[in-house]
Amino acid sequence: MELRKIDLNNVWKIVHLSATDEQKAQDFVASNAESIIEAYAAIQSGYTALPFGLYEDAVPVGFVMLGYGSIGDEEEPAIVNDSYCIWRFMIDKNYQGRGYGKTAMEKVLSYLRTFPCGQASWCWLSYEPENTAARALYAQFGFRETGERDGDEVVAVLKL
Repeated sequence: MELRKIDLNNVWKIVHLSATDEQKAQDFVASNAESIIEAYAAIQSGYTALPFGLYEDAVPVGFVMLGYGSIGDEEEPAIVNDSYCIWRFMIDKNYQGRGYGKTAMEKVLSYLRTFPCGQASWCWLSYEPENTAARALYAQFGFRETGERDGDEVVAVLKL
């Protein structure tokens, strides 16, 4: 598994990756186009967003967007300052169920532990309470729910 920066060579390949119809209907995952637009806006506003394509053997299979620190959102959990965030994480519907989510998460956490934007003790993420697959995946890696919410989503944290 490889993390590749989003650039003019791969942006459309990543935009065209998609969650399952059920995941989209339940609003579990934002579209990659929406996420890339949000990353650009965050960067232009002075915040940190790191969008990557997830590649397996040179084939784009997913997307992840990472953040560092606050983006000025009133609903952010208390842990945001000097922490990393897995802002978006998705595996394309055609590649789900093959272990890519687990492999990608290992790669993402390994990358974050290099502290690419600065030191941090924590990584946090959030997910819809009904998204049992996400909850199970994140729990496998040691993410623990805090009881806080980011909007309607459950917040979970991991000590880096």
